[in-house]
Order: sequence, then C-alpha cells, then structure tokens
Amino acid sequence: MGQDIQADIVIYGGTAAGIMAAVQAQKMGKSVVVIEPSNRIGGLTTGGLGDTDVGMKEAIGGLSLEFYRRVARKYGEGGARWLFEPKVALEVLQEFVAEHSIDVVYGERLELKGGVEKRGATIQSIRMESGKIYRGKVFIDATYEGDLLGKSGVAYFVGRESNSQYGETLNGIHPGNELPGGIDPYVVKGVPESGLLLRVNPDRGGDIGDGDTKLQAYNFRMCLTNNPDNRIEIEKPEGYNEADYEILFRAIEQGQSTKFFKLNLVTPDKTDSNNNSGISTDYNGMNHSYAEADYQTREQIWREHLVYQQGYVWTIQNHPRVPEEIRAVYKPWGLPRDEFTETGHWTPQLYVRESRRMVSDYVVTEHVVRLENPVPDSIGMGSFAMDSHHTQYYVNEDGHVSTEGGFYIKLKAPYPISYRAVVPKEAECTNLIVPVCVSATHAAYGSIRMEPVFMILGQSAAAAASLALDGDGIVQHVEYSELQAVLAEEHQVLKVEG
Repeated sequence: MGQDIQADIVIYGGTAAGIMAAVQAQKMGKSVVVIEPSNRIGGLTTGGLGDTDVGMKEAIGGLSLEFYRRVARKYGEGGARWLFEPKVALEVLQEFVAEHSIDVVYGERLELKGGVEKRGATIQSIRMESGKIYRGKVFIDATYEGDLLGKSGVAYFVGRESNSQYGETLNGIHPGNELPGGIDPYVVKGVPESGLLLRVNPDRGGDIGDGDTKLQAYNFRMCLTNNPDNRIEIEKPEGYNEADYEILFRAIEQGQSTKFFKLNLVTPDKTDSNNNSGISTDYNGMNHSYAEADYQTREQIWREHLVYQQGYVWTIQNHPRVPEEIRAVYKPWGLPRDEFTETGHWTPQLYVRESRRMVSDYVVTEHVVRLENPVPDSIGMGSFAMDSHHTQYYVNEDGHVSTEGGFYIKLKAPYPISYRAVVPKEAECTNLIVPVCVSATHAAYGSIRMEPVFMILGQSAAAAASLALDGDGIVQHVEYSELQAVLAEEHQVLKVEG
C-alpha cells in the first residue's frame, strides 16, 4: 500500500484539457493529481499548435479564454491572443499549475494489461507500468488516445461510422481529391506489374459513405523559424527513404507548385506549420493501428512519422527533383533553438487528431453540430468547421492516385455540447468522465477536436466530478441545474444568442 497515491479526482493526461480540469477541481476544494505519460504538459497546445483553431471567439469562455488572455499578457497585449510560441504556452500552463499547487506526475503510463481495477461499474484504482497505484473517487481521461476509457470496460469506436448509422452526410468513406490529376500510381509509370507506390491502396475499400476502421492522418505541428540567429537546419533523417516522396515528385510534375506545407506566422519569425494539401506533412495511411496499439508499436509509429516529416521538409528544401523556385520558398525555415530544448528542438507531441471515441447513451452527430437537434444540457460550445484530414491514398476510377477522407465544412453558428457526451453509460462506469475522446461520430468530432474546446470540456468535466463527489459519487447522477450554475459562475459559455 506504500505505493498507493490517493486523490478525490485522478486525471490521466496532462493535456491542456487535463490541466484545466485540475485547476477547476482545486477551485472546488477537491484533491487532485494529474498523471502525464510524457515529460511535458499541454499536449498540442504546448506542442506546436500555436495558430489556434479558434472557430468563433464568442463561443470560448471560462478557463479556456483565461488561458488565451494570459498568453496575450505574455506578449504585452490586452484581450486574448490566439497565435503564440510553444514555450509561451508551456509557461502559461506551468503558472496555472504553480498557482493552484497542482500535483503533476510525469513519465507514468497506464499499465495496458489489467491496469484498471474496478468493482462493479466503479473504478477503484489505476496501476502504472512502474507499479504505482492511483486511487480516486472520480477519474478523468484527458488523453488524446483514450487509454483509460478503453481499458475501463467503456464502449468506444475507432474509425468512421457509416453515413447510414446516424443519418449523416460526411461520415464513412469520403472521396475528394486534393492532388493534381493524372498522378500515375505505379512504381514504374504505366507498368502495373511494378507494383503500387508506397501508401497507395488499390481501391478505397468500399462505397462512398461506408464505415471503416481507418483514422484521419497524423503529423507534427512544426514550429519553424527563418531567423538565422535562432535557426537550426533540418537534416536528412536516419532511415530516409526517397520512395516515400514519389507522390510528391509526381504531384510537382503534374503542376503542383504551392501548398507543400503551411508557414502560418505566430510571431514575425516563427510559424505553426501544418499540412496544407494532398501531399504535405501528413503521413497518410500510416496511423490506422495507432489507437489500439501498445506503447512499443505507438513509439514505432511516432518514429516513422518523425522520419517521414523531417525527410519531407529536407526533400522540399534540397532534393534535385524539386524545382529551385519551390526549394527557395521553404529553404529559409528551420527549427528554433529556443523551442523544445529537451527534445532536439522538435516537438515530442504527435498530432493525434482522432483515436478512440467513447460511445455513451448520447452521441454527438452532424445533426447536433448543424443545430438540427436541441441540446438541453450544454457544458460548453464548439464552433470550428467539421474538419477531417485525409485517411488514405488510393487508385481512383481514372487509374490515378487520389486522396480520400478529407472534408472542411464551415459552420453558421456555435453549437452546444451535451454533458451526456462526456460520461459513459452508467452500467459501464459510474466514476469516469471523458472530455477529449468524447462520444461523437467521426463527422462531429472533426469540429469538437480543437484545443480551446478540449479546455472547455476539461473544466466542465472537473466541475461535474466535484459535484458528483458532493452527491452519491455517480457522474451520471449530477443534476444539470447545479452543474449549469457552477459553469455560469465560472464564465463558461453555454449558449450563444443567435
């Protein structure tokens, strides 16, 4: 028992959502511990995503808005600032942690085999790989992967539901090519016997709208600088495979001359660089096993994404098959010496855009996001476009390489997110709340999965957890009117008047 650590609320995942949950729990007088599997808090917020996917600013309140206001103050500005450097975001979150005396444990990962101890539908404790045991009254899974929910006997889904399941239009297999037309799919052009290019599937795997288990692509959000005094060039990585960039070379041959990756400025000389077209920094098709993989396999996937993306940047900047005028656009950019100093100036955070998604009694669908279904128990709002990156490359009906899975549908107005979307079915688990891998379809999750929204849901989850502890301890029994009152006091935006 000497190893056991106890808290009212145990938060697994020190993402921005996890930290905001911890702050709210402390504000409500509950003891809390945050377990962060890596050595850095903040997830993507401190991991390179400095060009915030904000959606509609009026939908953001509470601690989430407070975070962006504190970022602004770091730059000597009033109001909220949505563009920032990773090191500044980290500083702001570390100050939240210090102010509220939050206990953050680093480098501890959930034991994936038998690491969750339950009695009936109640989690008693969770065990780490190190053998440490954390006992809590309520648990919050604030990870991008949803490992705690996945190992707690809670229903979840990985991949894309069919359109027919919930009467949606954006779900399932979703063609829409973002590559130039006419890209030959074969290793030797025009010779099927030579085999398909790397990562190109012979077909899309089903009919339009069919469900599957594929995940939208991952990458790293790169913080780059063009300041020569602060810049480190990106070298050709060990394990570089030129064949991985054949689609790139052929896209250029077919006329692509821009959009190889974004150079969105967050300061005058630093970027948040993200994927920008059908051939870019996303490693399409190479993450489909990630959600349910063990840690060793995930680390391998992480490494493969790293080699691909560093190799991609090196290729764009240096390869003779890339025209000089394209190379010249990207050549000035490299890694900042003053960012990610512990990890070789490269972010440790893979952009896990989607992993497990819980399936509770209530599932957020496209209909909710489009404001077709009323939501009486809002705990926060989403407002970003329904946005999915590509899922795969395949040979289309014309015999050429095509992307599949991408969509970007802007919204007319913010929409409320139900409390029932963050709590499991009562029969499955009574003391777990899931503010990141929420109960939503792939189509709806494409809008929810933004860092400001995760912070909002993290805060609301902790408020609900605290109220559950003041009651019978069952998260499904929290009175919404009580939760609404707490959230209103905390300046959480629960509705936007249209």
